[in-house]
Amino acid sequence: MENQGDTAHLLARVSTLPTLPSILYNYQRRRKPWSKTKSTPPIIYNQGSFSREIGHAAAETYLITGLSFKLLSCLGLGYRWITRFLGLALYAMLLMPGFIQVAFYYFFSPLVQRSVVYGDQPRNRLDLYLPAKIDSPKPVVVFVTGGAWIIGYKAWGSLLGKQLSEHDIIVACIDYRNFPQGTIGDMVEDVSQGISFVCSSIADYGGDPNRIYLTGQSAGAHISSCVLVKQAIKESRGETVSWSTSQIKAFFGLSGAYNLPNLVDHFNNRGLYRSIFLSIMEGEESLQKFSPEIMVQDWSSKAAVHLLPHIILFHGSSDSSIPYDSSKAFVDTLHRVGVQAELILYDGKTHLDLFLHDPLRGGKDDLFDYIVAYIHANDKEALAKDDMAPPRKRLAPEILIKLARRISPF
Repeated sequence: MENQGDTAHLLARVSTLPTLPSILYNYQRRRKPWSKTKSTPPIIYNQGSFSREIGHAAAETYLITGLSFKLLSCLGLGYRWITRFLGLALYAMLLMPGFIQVAFYYFFSPLVQRSVVYGDQPRNRLDLYLPAKIDSPKPVVVFVTGGAWIIGYKAWGSLLGKQLSEHDIIVACIDYRNFPQGTIGDMVEDVSQGISFVCSSIADYGGDPNRIYLTGQSAGAHISSCVLVKQAIKESRGETVSWSTSQIKAFFGLSGAYNLPNLVDHFNNRGLYRSIFLSIMEGEESLQKFSPEIMVQDWSSKAAVHLLPHIILFHGSSDSSIPYDSSKAFVDTLHRVGVQAELILYDGKTHLDLFLHDPLRGGKDDLFDYIVAYIHANDKEALAKDDMAPPRKRLAPEILIKLARRISPF
């Protein structure tokens, strides 16, 4: 099959790729949170000038462009990936009316704290989306974006962050090293460190450290579920940890992959070639080590599974990127080992319907409404406010969403 070179040859190629320029990271300095006091916490506003905002936008654009070229460098220019790339370009053009509105909010809203530093590795940054009024500690969603382990980026969660923050929920979108800058072990390490930062520091931004909900989409659901299970295993063994699974009230997994050995051939047929995928996952021998469904069945993890929070998985029945059987099998396994878990299956929904297309439509969104209601379940005032909230604004014409959905490469 085209573009399936030797793994060692692939790694030799990607090792020569340039890293992002230091100017990007010099620009993205740590932002200082407000000091916590007994009085009502102030709203945090970006203090940068307009020229700085333009500079930040340019830096973010450079990063996205670099990710695209890295993807092409890894996958080559075979016919399949040329057609997919062109399809992706047309897909983005069709949804541009919505993307422009979200991008404007992301770059210029005073309620978005971009690129807060959480670690010392490249890409150890997160974005915070804050409610307009913080008069009491707010629940927090930690979101890990997808991107086939190659093109994940924190800004992909901006639409989710915008909509949840409008319902008085703080959202932290964690960035992490992608392949070829890092492999799955690096991604898990980065996300775990990002969660640790949120658990220890979110109170300084008006968040409630006792109401944190971990969420991931696609590859992000895989990475974050790995982090959660590995953290539970560490705790069960008495190892020193910087955050606890008890701080995570629930895990929401959207369209995720949880058993990698069962998906290698499927991904290969979809264009994520076996040699590349195994390089991302640190070799075939590591597939089980980074498969949450397999990890929870290990006898040595018996004590760990009881430390896991409520796990809720969402999947579309027409998802061709990651079949819904992935979520169903994981939930069945969790039930067998005694973990509270459930699967919510959406008939006819594709891989991006739940995360992107439906939110762009505005109005009623079953997945979004479920998550908000779950987070606010014990807060009658918040639930009443949700009931009175105006319908979400449509961000893209229906005809463009339908056309984009038909040509989506995902």
